[in-house]
Amino acid sequence: MTFDPSDLPIDSDVEVADDVTSERASGSRGHAPRKAHFRPVNLGLVAVGGAIGTGVRFSLVESVPSVDSLPLTVFAINLVGAFALGFLLDTLARRGPDDGTRQRLRLLLGTGVLGGFTTYSTLSVDTVTLVHSGQSLTAVVYALATLIFGALATFLGILLGQLLHRRRTDRGDRGDRADRSDRGGRGDRTNGSVSES
Repeated sequence: MTFDPSDLPIDSDVEVADDVTSERASGSRGHAPRKAHFRPVNLGLVAVGGAIGTGVRFSLVESVPSVDSLPLTVFAINLVGAFALGFLLDTLARRGPDDGTRQRLRLLLGTGVLGGFTTYSTLSVDTVTLVHSGQSLTAVVYALATLIFGALATFLGILLGQLLHRRRTDRGDRGDRADRSDRGGRGDRTNGSVSES
């Protein structure tokens, strides 16, 4: 299994539609469609998802205490969120273009829920708090570990998405081969012709 950076999903919110680009190049005065982040329904999806993710994070942080002044709950939240976001984006990207239901899922679950769930602002505050309490080395290790392991978690989420995609694809291929073998490799005999599927 190899990693190809071109397999990573792109942020379609900053993309300009091809028809808009061609209109501008041809001098047409058509109006550009609203970008996804300016559409009220999408803002609502992000807001609802963000409220859910923030509520879950708040509940976890309040119910699971820090260990020796280390905010391990926030550390775990950021790693789980990074993993889930990598998996979500890879899975959605493999199912087709970022529009319609896929785009709404990305905005609700990715930008909203996981954006509200993860918290790099709290990471920053926790790091400064550790420094001010005389734990500078711990603060640096905590901040770097969150960033490094967060990137690794995202990468692993993407790999899991790729692995599950391959398994689904392989299962489909095995089913096709089984169908052909059930027919004795004779192909499909319709209209007097023989064709292999």
